[in-house]
Amino acid sequence: MISSAKGKASRFGIVVNGLVNISISTIEKRYQLSSFMTGLVSSSYDISFCLLSLFVSFYGERGHKPRWLAFASFMIGLGSLVFSLPHFTSGKYQLASEFKDTCPETRINSTCQHYITSSLSNYLYVFILGQMLLGVGGTPLYTLGTAFIHDSVPTHLSSLYIGIGYAMSVLGPAIGYVLGGQLLTIYIDTNIEEDIDITEDDPRWLGAWWIGFLISCFLGWSMIIPFSCFPKHLPGTSLVRAGKVSQVHQDDNITKFQDEEFGKSFKDLPASLLILLKNPAFMCLVLSTTTEALITTGFATFLPKYIENQFGKSSSYAATLGGIVLIPGAALGQILGGVIVSRFKMSCKEAMKFAVLSSTASFLLTMTLIFMKCPNEAFAGVFQPYKGAESIGNITAPCNLRCNCSRSFYYPVCGRDSLQYFSPCIAGCTSSNTIEHQKVYYNCSCVGQKKRLLSTVEGDVIDAQSGKCESRCKNLPIFFAFFFATVVFTFMAGTPVTVAILRCVFDRQHSLALGVQFMLIRLLGTIPGPMYFGIAIDSSCVLWDLNDCGVRGACRIYDNFKMAYMLVGISILCKIITILFNTFALILYRPPSSDASGSLHSTNQEGEQEMDLETKTF
Repeated sequence: MISSAKGKASRFGIVVNGLVNISISTIEKRYQLSSFMTGLVSSSYDISFCLLSLFVSFYGERGHKPRWLAFASFMIGLGSLVFSLPHFTSGKYQLASEFKDTCPETRINSTCQHYITSSLSNYLYVFILGQMLLGVGGTPLYTLGTAFIHDSVPTHLSSLYIGIGYAMSVLGPAIGYVLGGQLLTIYIDTNIEEDIDITEDDPRWLGAWWIGFLISCFLGWSMIIPFSCFPKHLPGTSLVRAGKVSQVHQDDNITKFQDEEFGKSFKDLPASLLILLKNPAFMCLVLSTTTEALITTGFATFLPKYIENQFGKSSSYAATLGGIVLIPGAALGQILGGVIVSRFKMSCKEAMKFAVLSSTASFLLTMTLIFMKCPNEAFAGVFQPYKGAESIGNITAPCNLRCNCSRSFYYPVCGRDSLQYFSPCIAGCTSSNTIEHQKVYYNCSCVGQKKRLLSTVEGDVIDAQSGKCESRCKNLPIFFAFFFATVVFTFMAGTPVTVAILRCVFDRQHSLALGVQFMLIRLLGTIPGPMYFGIAIDSSCVLWDLNDCGVRGACRIYDNFKMAYMLVGISILCKIITILFNTFALILYRPPSSDASGSLHSTNQEGEQEMDLETKTF
């Protein structure tokens, strides 16, 4: 049962944090959605989770947890299926006319035409519904599933199993990224009969994003029967629970939980919530996880963009590098945290101390990242003037005025003058060719005197070639080394904090405590996190996209130094808050005395005898 729950967490991470994220840009283009709309799609999962977490965790605590997990499997499969439906009902994808990336011989007059909203954008509501169904499925998994693991294994082993379970949920997105990336190399309409004369490098290309969601639907529904067959409590659970010594935070609410009827009725939910909110150790630990969630979701969303701009890498290469560092580092940190707490059989207070030390180490490592930034490469019209010009701040110059180039088509090229240009058209290039799978350009009126010789076998001088100029900054390896260590220590504190949360609350509040934790994590962490990081990144923009109507679009060029200061600054501030909350939890926590612990231990034994009888008669 425990291994099944771990595997299910991995499968759930594949679709929610992997396939959805990697498919967003394709869905934007196919269904003509704005970034705000797709951001709403991404947030719909967290909104659904927040609305249901308290209800599910409260009623699921005394319910049949394996059957709740079977229900979660059904909802995950249903949500994946609904998310893929727009592909089957929106018709065949129609290719737009081919885009010419070079400068035309004569000026083409263009007029501003206001865009008419397509009916395809109405599929936004289908995507939101799919995400909300996935949120319904995720709520029992992360609340009841974690509590089920903690209650079914001995105290010194629960941290190990929880760490492995969280590590599996981290590996899920990695699988989703790999699977989704491969599926995007397949053309969106796989059943099309005529030949497609475009490749993945063409801006009109769209990949088969929907296949991964059908696979996730099958994987989710395949777990319904196995989960339904498990008993309410695993064999031996009563002995495991009876052998545990209570480490709950001591206050005046102990007498309420000596009443076996407390918590069975919905009217007890406000009182149960109040008990948790008045538990200072619990609340401080939960708030520390919200600040860490804000950082991790922000960096998980924008790390590829950070790498792409700081170190001059392509989008796909930056995404691959980010996944290679972020995912294994997070998984290793979760497992190490669980192993260390389990190996040394740490008590609740010792687990809090370990969390403080891990958070402090990650804070110190985060501070070093500010020294691994890179200066901006020479960019014509932005950081470096065009040939014969003195001013900067505009990519339009006399050498490309006749081309009437579109600023919405960002396709960087590197000139033989070692300057980077916004596009071949902006560089004034009039002709092109493909040599050894790389596009090269000739007769570029904006490219200055050569600093390096670029020529073909035939002897033709190449003025520019596709892609960014090679970055002269060599900080990427050392950045990855320190960032990997930062991720490891950040997630190393995650398992001890979860274990401390479960131990400092009453046994019958484990699921509800996790429900409150995950609700606050989403309200204060995962929902605003990408927004804060996005605002910080936008503030460092120096060149925005403009369409023919003068409407601002996406940012194309950033100030690397400002971006680094903003993102690392937010991370350092959140790390300080995390350390403070973990320290406050350690100071405010009041462990039970030996007498109180023994009293609660005997009370648990009486309750477990009744639970063991239920298990045998299942």
